[in-house]
Amino acid sequence: MKKVLLLLANGFEAYEASVFTDVLGWSKAFGDVPVEVTTAGRRQKLKCTWNFTVIPETQIGEVSVKDFDALAIPGGFEKAGFYDDAYDEDFLKLIKAFNEEKKIIASVCVGALPIGKSGILKGRKATTYHLLDGIRRKQLAEFGVEVLDQHVVLDRNIITSSSPATALDVAFKLLEMLTSKENCEKVKKWMGF
Repeated sequence: MKKVLLLLANGFEAYEASVFTDVLGWSKAFGDVPVEVTTAGRRQKLKCTWNFTVIPETQIGEVSVKDFDALAIPGGFEKAGFYDDAYDEDFLKLIKAFNEEKKIIASVCVGALPIGKSGILKGRKATTYHLLDGIRRKQLAEFGVEVLDQHVVLDRNIITSSSPATALDVAFKLLEMLTSKENCEKVKKWMGF
């Protein structure tokens, strides 16, 4: 069995988190390789961008990186407080720890920004939200990242993407990297893709 930590910041987008729970859940139910997802956050209760409340299964301080094969980070909205958690030192330390262990790190949209802020993307390729006159891409570049104008970017162990529209692509890429291309295709078939 593979295990993924879904790292949630207050103000995260529920859709961007749900693609990971759904795609990886379908692998657990119908795939060749079961994948278990555990949610973690800095707070006992988290509010999504659109005011949906979530209770994470564990707190960041209780996470042992060695228990997981990958890290998934959905993006969120500044007005909903996303960067208060996403740029917190404990959040960034956890991202660094996953990278030090050469584990897969998958992010959707502005989920790339805390990865960039952690320093592990310096000199590497990535992408993030492309609208709003490119403000988020400029922020990512300020962290020393080579920002590409692509929907999804894979640089070694890190997956980044440009918008919520790419969320399923990221989840499937994560599944493929965790298991196999064949397993990913099997899950897509069962999900109706």
